[in-house]
Amino acid sequence: MSYVVLLLVLGAIWGGSFLFMRIAVNDFGPVPLVEMRLALGSALLLPFLWRDREKFTLRRWPMMAFIGLMNSALPFLLFAWAAERAPAGVGAIANGMTALCAALMGFLFFHEKLSARQSIALVAGFAGIIVLASGKMAGMSVGWASIAGAVASLMYGLGAHMARRHLQGLPPAALAAVTLGSGALLAAPFAIATWPRHAIPMKSWLSAGALGMLCTGIAFAMFYRLIEKVGANRTTIVTYLIPPFGVAWGWLFLDEPVTLTMSIACVLILGSVALSQNWGAKR
Repeated sequence: MSYVVLLLVLGAIWGGSFLFMRIAVNDFGPVPLVEMRLALGSALLLPFLWRDREKFTLRRWPMMAFIGLMNSALPFLLFAWAAERAPAGVGAIANGMTALCAALMGFLFFHEKLSARQSIALVAGFAGIIVLASGKMAGMSVGWASIAGAVASLMYGLGAHMARRHLQGLPPAALAAVTLGSGALLAAPFAIATWPRHAIPMKSWLSAGALGMLCTGIAFAMFYRLIEKVGANRTTIVTYLIPPFGVAWGWLFLDEPVTLTMSIACVLILGSVALSQNWGAKR
């Protein structure tokens, strides 16, 4: 399978995560759904952890658990919370801010410089979030859902910097198993306390299973395989594919509208990411 096809497949899978959240979250609730996602995703990646288990010394586990909270459990929870309140495309578009948020977190907390072009890109990207938050769909405001998605992207950006600085050199697929599993353990008491008492429809069980196994476990394995084969820079192109796929799946399977504000926000956010990454490539 070619590099381009793998990227398209991965973008389609991660875009589909917002569809599956939208289908399942009203029956499970955000915390139990996230617990299933974390647990299934980590379970699928356990063979990688078993293979590289000697590299994961005890002193690394507290930091790995904290990064699992920041880079998996809390962002997943925010996106699931947003999925209760807005169409799938809203979370997918907000997720497009991740690369910009990583640059902002590097500037705020890790003494990294922001170029003029990166600063302009950040302004444009957050303008896209403002446009997205100002919109209404089916007569309902999606403002808080948009903000939740933007905060989740900020956490992804912070978690990426922390992992790069504190967990450098660890095998990435095995590390993903640890961080996802740590997130699952931390979320478990809250998931048990809020587990739904009503019967859950089969479509929600299937969506939760797909969210955990396909969109988390398999997708992470594909992502790291792509990095190994073609490099991190080329693999990050998947960032541009998640929002359009997320919007498309919501429109196709849930009959969710594609509004003008969604389109404008998507153009602003993805255009700003392209501007920022293009400048980084030139440098």
